[in-house]
Amino acid sequence: MAHYYLIYILIPLLAGALLDFLFGDPLGRFHPVVLIGRLISRVEQHYYRAQNRRKAGIKTVVIVCVFSVLIPAALIAGLSAAAGLFSSTAGRIVCCTASALLCWQMLAGGSLEKESMKVYDALWDRTDLSPAREAVSMIVGRDTKALDEPGIIRAAVETVAENTSDGVIAPMLFMAVLGIPGIMLYKAVNTMDSMIGYKNEKYLDFGWAAARTDDVLNFLPARISGLALVLGAFLHRECDGRHAMAVFRSDRRKSSSPNAGCGEAAVAGALHVQLMGPASYFGVRQEKPFIGMDDRPVEREDIRIAGDLMYMASGITLLAVTGIFLIFSAF
Repeated sequence: MAHYYLIYILIPLLAGALLDFLFGDPLGRFHPVVLIGRLISRVEQHYYRAQNRRKAGIKTVVIVCVFSVLIPAALIAGLSAAAGLFSSTAGRIVCCTASALLCWQMLAGGSLEKESMKVYDALWDRTDLSPAREAVSMIVGRDTKALDEPGIIRAAVETVAENTSDGVIAPMLFMAVLGIPGIMLYKAVNTMDSMIGYKNEKYLDFGWAAARTDDVLNFLPARISGLALVLGAFLHRECDGRHAMAVFRSDRRKSSSPNAGCGEAAVAGALHVQLMGPASYFGVRQEKPFIGMDDRPVEREDIRIAGDLMYMASGITLLAVTGIFLIFSAF
């Protein structure tokens, strides 16, 4: 069992995380998440006009999850079986390699850091905020045309904090527990939530199942991510770990999402700043509570530090997974 876990789960996970750190997410028209997005759109077109949209949304979740898990699992199994005709070692190597490459594409840490640093670089010239607004619009869902410099910085930091779980640690944990089927299941649900999980007139019923499933799958990973960010703050010389823990405990439930506030609270506490607050989405202003203490104004460097915390939290998670494996394999 330990041998199986090492070859088919742990090594691909560590290799995928390393590839993501070195090269970022290899986006392209045949990227698995892009293909999942196309599948979601096709299924939505077929079921959206149903009379009972909530039931149609449940069917959509089931169909997308089944295809998103079975197709890549079957492809990897087929490649492994074909290579296994030459030798069992070749079959294991192909399976391990294919799993690592797919895991790499499911992790978004490198791309998240790269895109947030584009905002950081664009803020070098404070006389013209247009490039920074354009850069931050690529990674947030809110309206950015009227954002001032603190608003741009806050939006970038919030995105890194929230997506530390969604884009990095949660996929890692599902890979660590269930292998490729687990990480594909998570990404399918997370992609559905980002496409149809909105509380608006169009998707309130149809996207209900996707949003609720995403909430359930993220419940534990979001809290693990928050604690990992807190531990990262203890290790980062520019952060306050004690304050990160205090704000994580007191403010993580302030977000309307049951999970998003965990990462934001940890990072806000680590930096001694306030995040969230009122924001506009598609021209509609939403009154959101602030998370964290307004001990100082946000600064450009906070974007860089948030990226550092994301990587530190990811490393802590990988060390924990590896440590647990070594402990159990010793018995």
